[in-house]
Amino acid sequence: MGHISKWLKNKSRILTSAAALPITALHPLRCALSSYPHATLDKLSQPRILLVKTSSLGDVIHNLPVVSDIVRHSLAAQIDWLVEESFAALPKLHPNVNNVIPVAVRRWKRALLKRSTWQEIGALRKALAQCRYDYIIDTQGLLKSALLGSNACGPHYGYDRASAREPLAALFYQHTYSVARQQHAVERNRQLVAQALSYTLQGRADFGVRAPELAIPDWLPTGRYVVLLHATSRDDKLWEEGNWVALGKQLHEQGIACVLPWGSNQEQQRSARLAALVPEAVVTPKLNLAQVAVLLSGAHAIVGVDTGIAHLAAALHRPTIGLYTATDPLLTGVYQGDLTINLGGIQRSPSVAEVSAAIAKLTA
Repeated sequence: MGHISKWLKNKSRILTSAAALPITALHPLRCALSSYPHATLDKLSQPRILLVKTSSLGDVIHNLPVVSDIVRHSLAAQIDWLVEESFAALPKLHPNVNNVIPVAVRRWKRALLKRSTWQEIGALRKALAQCRYDYIIDTQGLLKSALLGSNACGPHYGYDRASAREPLAALFYQHTYSVARQQHAVERNRQLVAQALSYTLQGRADFGVRAPELAIPDWLPTGRYVVLLHATSRDDKLWEEGNWVALGKQLHEQGIACVLPWGSNQEQQRSARLAALVPEAVVTPKLNLAQVAVLLSGAHAIVGVDTGIAHLAAALHRPTIGLYTATDPLLTGVYQGDLTINLGGIQRSPSVAEVSAAIAKLTA
C-alpha cells in the first residue's frame, strides 16, 4: 500500500489531467485496496456484479454483449452498471441489467464550486456503498473509470497494464488479465469478463437489447425509410455532403424515404441542407436515446459514419452500413454479423456505389 500512496502523491498532475477531479474526492482507495479473494461464479447462487463502462456512446454499446454472456452462464446474476448520465438509457435497453448507477463527471468538471456538485458526489458514494459486490469489472481500462469503480466494495477486475487503454488504471484492480489489443472492442470486453468470471465464451456477441415501447411519431414516414447518420465527433470522420445527397436521391427513386436525425445545432443545419436537396427527406425533431432507438428499430436500413448511434442500430439487429474515412473498422466498426457491413477505412472514403450495393445486399 505504501508504494501506491507514494505514487498518488507524486502523480497528482496525472490524475488532474486525466479528469479525475472531482473523482478523487470519492476516496478512491477506500474499497479498492481491501483484500478480497477471487470469487467463483458457479458457487454463488445470486452473484452481484457491477460493470464499469461510463462512456462514450459507442463504448457503452460495445459492452452490452457481456451482459448476455453473463446471464447465459449464470441466470440468477444481479447486474448493475456504472455509466455517464447522458448514456444511462443504453444499459436500460437490456432486460438483464438490474440497476443503472449514473455518474456525471463531464458535468461535475464544469461546476466544481457548486454545492450541488458535491451533494451529487456524496449521493454516488452512498449508492455505491449500498451493497457488497461479488465482482466489480472495469471494461473501460481508463484511470477515470478505475477511480470511479474503486468506490464500490468488492473485488475489482480489469485489464492488465499491457492491455488497458491507460496502463495506470491496472493499479486499482486486484485481479488483472491480458487481452489482445488488435481485435474488435466488443470481443475485448467479452474476453475480459469471461476471464474474470471463469467461463468459456460461446457463440457470437448478443447485444440483447430491444427498443422501448413508445408511440410512433406522426412525422415518421409510413413506408420504408433509411436513417442517414451524417454526424460524428470529428470532421475527418465525415462523409461528403454531396455523397449523402446522391445516395438520398437514389433511395427516393426506389420509393424509400430518408430520415435525418441530429444532436446539435450544427448537425441540425446539415440535416436541413441535405433535406433541401433530397426529395421528401425528413428532418427529425430533437430526440433522446430512447426515441432514437425506436426510430432505428423500424428502419429499412441505417447508413452512418463512425458514430455511436450507428452501433446502436447494429445492436438493435437492423441492417447497418458503417462508413469509415479516418478510423479502422476492424477495431471499432459496426458489429452484428450478417446484418452489418463496414466500408472504407483510414484515408479511404467509400463511394456512393459501394454504399448502395451494401444496402441492397443487407435488405435483399
